[in-house]
Amino acid sequence: MAAPISSLASKPTRVSKCLSLQILAECSTTKARTCKLSLPHQTVDTPVFMPVGTQGTMKGLTVGQLEELDCQIILGNTYHLGMRPGPKLLDKANGLHNFMNWKWALLTDSGGFQMVSLLDLAVITEEGVKFRSPYTNEELLLTPEKSMEIQNSIGADIMMQLDDVVHVLTTGPRVEEAMHRSIRWLDRCIAAHKRPSEQALFAIVQGGLDIKMRKQCAREMIKRGTPGFAIGGLSGGESKDEFWKMVNVSTNILPKNKPRYLMGVGYAVDLVVCCALGVDMYDCVFPTRTARFGSALIDTGSLNLRSKTFSNDLRPIDETCSCSTCKRHTRAYLYSINNKETVACHLITVHNIAYQMRLMKSIQRNILEDTFPEFIQQFMSKMFPSSNYPSWVVDSLLSVNVELL
Repeated sequence: MAAPISSLASKPTRVSKCLSLQILAECSTTKARTCKLSLPHQTVDTPVFMPVGTQGTMKGLTVGQLEELDCQIILGNTYHLGMRPGPKLLDKANGLHNFMNWKWALLTDSGGFQMVSLLDLAVITEEGVKFRSPYTNEELLLTPEKSMEIQNSIGADIMMQLDDVVHVLTTGPRVEEAMHRSIRWLDRCIAAHKRPSEQALFAIVQGGLDIKMRKQCAREMIKRGTPGFAIGGLSGGESKDEFWKMVNVSTNILPKNKPRYLMGVGYAVDLVVCCALGVDMYDCVFPTRTARFGSALIDTGSLNLRSKTFSNDLRPIDETCSCSTCKRHTRAYLYSINNKETVACHLITVHNIAYQMRLMKSIQRNILEDTFPEFIQQFMSKMFPSSNYPSWVVDSLLSVNVELL
């Protein structure tokens, strides 16, 4: 029998002038919880998946469609927004909310990851990340102070510290160097943050795949008292067994009264597992990127709508989905325009974001009703109908007392 919501709810914890977290319910078996995350532009229901709108736009979707899909918070990219339109124009427009006509919550990353992942010439020193602009070929330097300046101009509800990002498979002294530098850069970000009463600054826990360093970094970040925490440096090619253990050790240490954000994670199985491990927030380009390749997300995985299998299939992508694509179009129609019309990507993107939103609402509801373990079992049995569960899924869920059927 599910416990009454009122008996599980906590009083809102205001951890900064611009952010408060109210835990509505906690799973009695796992570490999952559902919360109300109150931000200046929106109260966000968690666990939440944040679609990525890199440059003030979601690939294939309008702002109105995002609102219709109930995307309470989206992510913007500091590196790209800092390049174009740039902080001067954003200041003139009074921030990205006004510039893109988005009324709900925004989160911005710090820009550091793109410096390393997108550019061949990027040199990291104690001062910051030196890189060459792909737009002007000019040599530029992104410092913690500059990252804060750009993010203050963007005006996002949540902003991220600049961290020293290394590839997750990096080993040796460089990982420890990056971890300590990220702590020092957090101090510089805090000092440079000009709008702390309007924008919440999150710390990013680093440490590679080393449990000891993850714990050390988390403890140091906690001392700084930031309104929330992100788990960074994962989903970059490490084994799933290493991945879930780093998530688990991080959520064990991070404070319960503040939001926990796992960066760069968006596969459905990963979302369900990591919610069980105690994560509140996620972002990933996966739902929109995979749509551009004709892949539609469903409860059993995905449909490749470029496959001739669907050429005469007059069913919607998902008969249980109420998105505009599933209401109006068939698999056969989507197959017929794939690789020919850009609207195909648009229509599948609508469905994929709707799928992610529906998944997170199901997770929230089952945590509230204290039926989340049963939900996990049913979800995994659909995703893996032959019960050929990946060992990392089995092990991660056993660590929070859930045994798959």
